Amino acid sequence: MTQRVALVTGGIGGLGTEICKHLARSGRQVVAADLASRAEREAEFEKEVAAFGGTITFHAIDVGDFDACTQAIKSIEGKYGAVDILVNAAGITRDTTLRKMSPQQWSDVLAINLGGVFNTCRAVVEGMSERGFGRIVNISSVNGQTGQFGQTNYSAAKAGMHGFTMALAREVARKGVTVNSVSPGYCRTAMVAAIAENVRNQIIANIPVGRLGEPSEIARVVDFLCADESGFITGANIPVNGGYFMDF
Repeated sequence: MTQRVALVTGGIGGLGTEICKHLARSGRQVVAADLASRAEREAEFEKEVAAFGGTITFHAIDVGDFDACTQAIKSIEGKYGAVDILVNAAGITRDTTLRKMSPQQWSDVLAINLGGVFNTCRAVVEGMSERGFGRIVNISSVNGQTGQFGQTNYSAAKAGMHGFTMALAREVARKGVTVNSVSPGYCRTAMVAAIAENVRNQIIANIPVGRLGEPSEIARVVDFLCADESGFITGANIPVNGGYFMDF
């Protein structure tokens, strides 16, 4: 089997790291891309993936900067080869109600969570199409499906992400490139841990399976969608939310 090169943005976050590990176990050379400013977390990440013997590496990238993304991906491809798999897991929150939301809080979330998807996909999709193979997975959110109080910016970006997914999937379907979204529910990540305990407990009470998800449960789905054998799944949104939201 050809060793595919996989790029995971937000790769040193809790969910991103788990995705990197699953992809590496499936034989991929994985590049975890994240902000260079997270030095402490980067050191922890290096320890977490040490056992993978160089099949998971780190590369600094600012997904909100189009030119920086283009240059970073050129650098990655120069070192490891063409990027065959792209997982967009980078994301931020700037939660507040709309009546209190500043233009900066709105634009920051849209620039990273949605603009970052454009920036990275734009840098890899032509090469994938020319080679006749590509797997793109965009990490959306259950809150892009349901909306969430205090998250007009985040919910809009995550809903827009799947609209982007479907449109790009149609553009490249005959080129051997698939584009899908995964919409996690509430998982055991730092982002969810930052939610006030009383609010978090209320959320858990409304999840039919009665618990938070584990990052590994999201990563397994991403790994499946990235497989060579998953070429007939495209434009799909896969919910992994413990039944928190069910759609027909």
